[in-house]
Amino acid sequence: MTVNRRLTITLMLLCTAAAAEAMPQHAPRPGGVAVIPIGAASMSEGPAPIAMFGDKRALVLPHDDEWVAIVGIPLDYEGGTARLSISLPGQPVSEYSFEVTPHAYREQRITVENQRYVDPDPLQLERIAAERERIDTALAAWRESRLVDVELLVPVAGPRSPSFGFRRFFNDQPRAPHKGMDIAAPRGSTIVAATDGVISIEGDFFFNGNTVIIDHGQGLLTMYCHLDAIDVRQGDSVARGAAIGKVGATGRVTGAHLHFGVYLNGTAVDPSLLLAPSAP
Repeated sequence: MTVNRRLTITLMLLCTAAAAEAMPQHAPRPGGVAVIPIGAASMSEGPAPIAMFGDKRALVLPHDDEWVAIVGIPLDYEGGTARLSISLPGQPVSEYSFEVTPHAYREQRITVENQRYVDPDPLQLERIAAERERIDTALAAWRESRLVDVELLVPVAGPRSPSFGFRRFFNDQPRAPHKGMDIAAPRGSTIVAATDGVISIEGDFFFNGNTVIIDHGQGLLTMYCHLDAIDVRQGDSVARGAAIGKVGATGRVTGAHLHFGVYLNGTAVDPSLLLAPSAP
């Protein structure tokens, strides 16, 4: 049986069992997640395969009798055939292909009263560039970790906006697509860690306000923005469900809420695809 045919059959079986096995949804679209079986049962007892999506290493989990790669697909990916390279010590590199379905996201128009968040001055632009570099470096980090699932808790209770991927306009000026989920909650509401990890960034940022980034290992990171208070420090280890801060309205916002971002292999993905099925 060819790799592509076996992959198609296995994906169908895997998607059927995904909820029961705490696997993310297979949603191979821009901003989505591809769930790709990459190894036979005999491989599950040895070292995990190394999966590469372009020049980025992808997360790999054990699932039943196979290894499975969990691949984040960039929002600007145009669709079509994507390829994943798999390697193990002493074995030739193998390649798996899967189809990425094009997806058109809606537009979102937002009115911001403070014009400095729409047209920053030169000093603010310098600060923004430095912060962007720091954040991008953190979100692209790879930390070895033996994960068994990527199921995430909802970090705060409240209505969740389906605005991930929306093309945003601030005061009618086009800006980058929205790379997270907005959760409306009263100021001061407790925010918890979506799963176990290490605090890689905490601090005050121009657009994001008070921000925390948690590194969960293997290129899985979560981001929490616009906090009123931060209750953790860089380098802290946090457990799933542990308090990390309070909901606020800092940075570029129109009201109190939590911006919750999820990143895989250095790219933002729709958080709803990894949230626990029991999440209200």
